[in-house]
Amino acid sequence: MSVNPPICLELKNINFTYNNQPVLENISFSVKTGEYLGIIGPNGGGKTTLLKIIVRLLKPDSGTVKIFGTIGYVPQRTQTLANFPATVEEIVMSGRTTTIGLFRRFLAQDRLAIKRALEVTDLLEYRTKLISQLSGGQLQRVFIARALAGEPKILILDEPSVGVDIVAQEKFYSFIEHLNINQGLTIIFVSHDIDVVAHEVKSLLCLNRHLICHGTPQEFMKKEHLEKLYGKKLKFILHGH
Repeated sequence: MSVNPPICLELKNINFTYNNQPVLENISFSVKTGEYLGIIGPNGGGKTTLLKIIVRLLKPDSGTVKIFGTIGYVPQRTQTLANFPATVEEIVMSGRTTTIGLFRRFLAQDRLAIKRALEVTDLLEYRTKLISQLSGGQLQRVFIARALAGEPKILILDEPSVGVDIVAQEKFYSFIEHLNINQGLTIIFVSHDIDVVAHEVKSLLCLNRHLICHGTPQEFMKKEHLEKLYGKKLKFILHGH
């Protein structure tokens, strides 16, 4: 990564309402290439809505989103697809269609991208297995491989460790860190787990309808930020602090 990496994502003055209720108000921030960003906030604070606006699944009422590069998106609740009758390779291949189009035949470079996505996620040996035969952690990697098949510059994950046990979570976050450091991917993920986010990411965005703070995990630990996010009655322990 360069000393001053370029911006790969920029949001300015984003506002969004649902049923006449404000969900996001005047959200502005930018993400630099190679950043590892965690987004945290209370339920109903607008985290998933923000991600959907970034990946163009929702249109803001006002404001602009500028994306410099392609995005791979792993939504919530991939576990609900566990019984879908498809192999690992078929799921990963479906991620390539976002790049080449639905009806174009796969070429050599497409098959290479699919193979690379399987290799990076340590799924090559499982490629012919049905996804119903996988563990929760393996299934999550399948959908990340699906996103990687499109060769994105930015990987966005919404609650990526839901339904994954503690041991698998540790392996999962080591894997995400590897993608960030060794593959040079910009990573953005939402999590409800304050402890995990504060320990894993390089920078934090704290959201509760408004942008509360955007900085290092150490800055996030300031009392005034926590109270704005979760209220004055919040009590929790961050391990290692």
